[in-house]
Formats: sequence, C-alpha cells, structure tokens
Amino acid sequence: MDYNTFMNQVVNPTISFEDFLKQAPETSIMEWVDGRIISMSPPSQFHQDLAGFLSSLLRVYVEVKGLGTIHLAPFLMKLASGREPDILFVSKSHQSRLKKTFLDGPADLVIEIISPESRARDRGEKFYEYEQAGIPEYWLLDPMRKQAEFYQLKDGIYQLALVKDDIYQSQVLTGLWLSVSWLWEEPLPTILEVLKSWKLI
Repeated sequence: MDYNTFMNQVVNPTISFEDFLKQAPETSIMEWVDGRIISMSPPSQFHQDLAGFLSSLLRVYVEVKGLGTIHLAPFLMKLASGREPDILFVSKSHQSRLKKTFLDGPADLVIEIISPESRARDRGEKFYEYEQAGIPEYWLLDPMRKQAEFYQLKDGIYQLALVKDDIYQSQVLTGLWLSVSWLWEEPLPTILEVLKSWKLI
C-alpha cells in the first residue's frame, strides 16, 4: 500500500495502534501520537550519511561486545506514543521487547538527528516522553548547528552529560567513547578509522 492510499483510508480522526501497524506503509517514516498519524519529512543527504555512519559504527561495537542490537528508522518504538527514532539500541536483557515490526517499550539508547522541522519535537515532546519512559540515554545531534547533546537519566530526570576534551563516554554502551568532532567532518571518517581508534581492529 502506498502512502497516499494509506492516508486516504484513515477516515476517522484517530486510529488504534494495532490498525496503524497493520496499515502503515513499511517504507514511510510515520509516528503515532495521541491516536493520530504524524508524517515525517524526508531526511537530508547529510542526515542520512550521519545516521548510516553512526548505525554502522554502533552495530559493529555492540556485536563485538555482545551488548544487544541496533535498529534504525523506519522502526517503531511503542511508548505512550509510537515513535520512530533515527537510531535505537536494545540491550541483551531487553530483547524480549522486540516484536516483528516494532519495539514494545523503551529502548536503552535513542539517537535523534535534528532537522529544521523536527527541532521542537525532538527537544520538546520526545525529550519528555523518552524521559518519562525511562530511556537511560538520549543523544540529540544537530548537524546544522554542529551541536551534540548527550543526556543520561539520573533519578528519573535527564541530565546533560559532560563532554571533556571533545570526548563523550556512553553510560549505556559500556566502554564506548565518541569524538564529537567526528560527527561534523565532511566527509565523515571512515568506519575503519574509527574502529582502529577503538582498537577493535
């Protein structure tokens, strides 16, 4: 079913999560919020490049360390709403939350790459929803401003984590560190360069 057919079939102002899962086109990035369908704008090339870079790096890291699995949009995470983060990590202990087409509950780490149309949503609605759901770590990356914010959950509240000498240390991905300047390089570093920095190869 294509996007227009799907949207035309949604006659009622709200739709159940179950119906949303059954009818939503697999290739479209959509979120389910308060029973309504929110369509996301197409990502920019740099957005896609950065998402691909990070997801590839993190997938290798968590596989080598045996930590869990990495998933990228479009893959739904069901909280109070149905969200589609750019990248999410699910630890080994929470693999039972993974269903065929969605994550039933919070991820252990969520990464959102901010675009102009998503800035208010990523910093507002999603920030508080992820905090309330108890997602331990939330990365907010803004390529336009070359700004990276890393939030870690402490006593149920997101605290902005310290980035010292350009290095961020993940709380959830044990042992992982990230040079923040990598995120804004053009072209982005190669996967091999970073894996060598991490001494994984």
